[in-house]
Amino acid sequence: MELGKRADIKVGFRCNNNCRFCVQADKKNWGDKATEQIKKDLDESRKNGASGVVFTGGEPAIRDDIFELVSYARDLGFKTIQVQTNGRRFYYPDFCRKIVNAGMNEFGPAIHGPNAEIHDYLTRSKGSFEQTVQGIRNIKFFGIPILTNTVVTKPNYKHLPSIARLLVNLGVEQFQFAFVHPLGNAKKNFDNIVPRISEAVPYIHKGLQIGIDAGVKVMAEAMPYCMMRGYDKYVSEQYIPETEIRDAGYIIYDYTEKRKSEGKAKFAQCRNCRYDKICEGPWREYPEKMGNKEFKPVPVR
Repeated sequence: MELGKRADIKVGFRCNNNCRFCVQADKKNWGDKATEQIKKDLDESRKNGASGVVFTGGEPAIRDDIFELVSYARDLGFKTIQVQTNGRRFYYPDFCRKIVNAGMNEFGPAIHGPNAEIHDYLTRSKGSFEQTVQGIRNIKFFGIPILTNTVVTKPNYKHLPSIARLLVNLGVEQFQFAFVHPLGNAKKNFDNIVPRISEAVPYIHKGLQIGIDAGVKVMAEAMPYCMMRGYDKYVSEQYIPETEIRDAGYIIYDYTEKRKSEGKAKFAQCRNCRYDKICEGPWREYPEKMGNKEFKPVPVR
């Protein structure tokens, strides 16, 4: 994974899935950025010292100009070029060949269930599981690192160990479990989509352990340290590189600072925790609805 500064380029918000937990759902009618605007974003991020880029959305792979944008990033000298995707277009071998030839050298697909029943229920797109899994197999052929993301939700959290086994069998280099951020569709569907973090914890730990035992790099995002006892070195936030986010109409130059100051929440009891200085806490929308009693400080050694 790219260790230098990273640019997160939001290419727009159209998508061929309609996930029940989608954070960006409220922006869907904003459409996509123009090609020239994205090229300008890439130019500016490169000048600002970014050596890696992640194309995100929406769904970057449904853009007609995605090959042009990836090759433009390569020509600018970005060392790591990742496409963060639902993986569905990668079902087609010709698409995979073209995007790899254009310069994509890191693949970031999202998989949210161990089978079609759960994954397709969450994506609200019949056949999406089959397409995403085949997309992972197709990219595996090119020998490019595959870094998957699984959003932890009420319908899938008990299946995280099975998802981990699937990902190990598919031969991914890294997988991450990201606790659902209650915005967009996740906020609208809160009661059906957002589990109690403490109830999901045993399954998150078991899933991580399956990856650890198989020698796969694993992480968990938006999981406070008090929920990660014994797995504290797998908290994603400690590995997120310096990132600038180029969204629609605004730029976040320091994502870490923005996440800590506005995105996450801490509580009075956190001051007594050994991890207080490094823990960011949960997404702030979670305790607004669920309270904060389940977050118990880890005693100082």
